[in-house]
Amino acid sequence: MASKAKKGQIMAVQPRKRGIGYYIQKDWQLYLMLLIPLVVVLVFKYAAYPGLRMAFMNYKPAKGYAGSEWVGFEIFQKIFKDKDFIRALRNSLIFNFVDLIVSFPVPIVLAILLNELRFPRFKKVSQTILYLPHFLSWVIVANVMYTMFKPDTGLVNNILVNNGIISEGIPFLTEKWHWAVSYTLINVWQTMGWGTIIYLAAITGINGELYEAANIDGANRWQKILHITWPGIKGTTVTLLIMNLGKVMGSNFERLDSFDNVQVREFQYQLAIYIYEKGLAGNNFSKATAVGLFQSLVGLILVLAADWFAKRLGEDGLI
Repeated sequence: MASKAKKGQIMAVQPRKRGIGYYIQKDWQLYLMLLIPLVVVLVFKYAAYPGLRMAFMNYKPAKGYAGSEWVGFEIFQKIFKDKDFIRALRNSLIFNFVDLIVSFPVPIVLAILLNELRFPRFKKVSQTILYLPHFLSWVIVANVMYTMFKPDTGLVNNILVNNGIISEGIPFLTEKWHWAVSYTLINVWQTMGWGTIIYLAAITGINGELYEAANIDGANRWQKILHITWPGIKGTTVTLLIMNLGKVMGSNFERLDSFDNVQVREFQYQLAIYIYEKGLAGNNFSKATAVGLFQSLVGLILVLAADWFAKRLGEDGLI
């Protein structure tokens, strides 16, 4: 009888299995909020996949998919033999790798510095100033920069000349080599605030008891950063690095078009400009789709390779 009572007690404390309807009824507001971005992704990402067949067709909008000629890999062969494509590909790879090398560490450093600030009001003001450029479009950013960096009347050159630092204005955005440096640094300024938010969120997830234990052990600020803060955000850093490696084949048309001028065309001509001029503007949708598909495939390969390499080094990776 005792054994039966014990079995009855054990059966009584076992959790009851609940169906999916229970969880939907309990958290329906959260599921509804999640449904909106899911629908957006499905419509604007996955629903467009059938259109990728244009890359293998001599697509004519008037004829549609059914009436357009199937040409296989002919479009890709023409693209890879196009000198303009090679130039656009080279520029995209160079500038994207430089952007990655220069831009990627900056948000990490800023997040650690902001986390170490002890004056709350100054910290909040600094965060606001850093985040603001991310919400400005490249058209606004470019207009402001062209005004500030004009060789003759720009604010920056006037300050430098008036203080005797330079003898004549520097063509920051009107000469290709100066443009390349300015273009990269402007991107750092425009994007560093958003990355800082992500790393600060990761830092807040670190257990505060670790810092208390380090204080008891007599660790200084740099030792706590090196042995607690950095290991705590390393997983986030690896994940973002893998995701950014997938973007080295991409290019931002709005950014490139905003900083376009005749003097810098040699460096400014990248894949986004190539797709627009040779594809969309010329009604050659097959070529535009083929280049976009090529960018996506190379980006996917880079992400998978970086994820595999990260796992080989003992990190969690992305997938």
